[in-house]
Amino acid sequence: MDKQKLLLHSCCGPCSTVCIERLKENYDLTVFYYNPNIYPEEEYIKRKENQKKVCDFFNIPIIDGDYSEERWLNFVKGLENEREGGARCERCFYFRLEETAHKAKELGFDIFGTTLTVSPHKSTLIINKVGKEIEEKCGILYLEESFKKKDGYLRSINLSKELSLYRQNYCGCRFSIRREN
Repeated sequence: MDKQKLLLHSCCGPCSTVCIERLKENYDLTVFYYNPNIYPEEEYIKRKENQKKVCDFFNIPIIDGDYSEERWLNFVKGLENEREGGARCERCFYFRLEETAHKAKELGFDIFGTTLTVSPHKSTLIINKVGKEIEEKCGILYLEESFKKKDGYLRSINLSKELSLYRQNYCGCRFSIRREN
């Protein structure tokens, strides 16, 4: 029996490690690196290079989405001062997952998902709620998952060390950068 074709949105190489490890046996997996929220562009490029390194290690194809922070900023306009993990983040999840669903349909995938649920700093409940809304809207299945289960985050840290991956110290957008006082 053929495996379902899964387009997996990935926020970064480190988070994708454990997700790919867990999914590659059961799905025909492709990673979609789509993160126009990341600031500055040099950071985006560094994270993309690490994502490619992970995909090469697992021998998984990668699709590079367009980088347009301006388009993302317009989408979250008015939410700039929201707390980390609040309404701006939920909107950001929607932005990236909706693009993933559209890309999955366009390219003939059966299902889409995301690595975002591996992070202990992200609400799995909110991410999966957004994914299911997009499933309904776009007519393509969403993989409802919590990759932080079974020590997923710890496993991602260990795999990142093994692969000598760059691990960022902020989520990605200009509003999430921790400022030293």
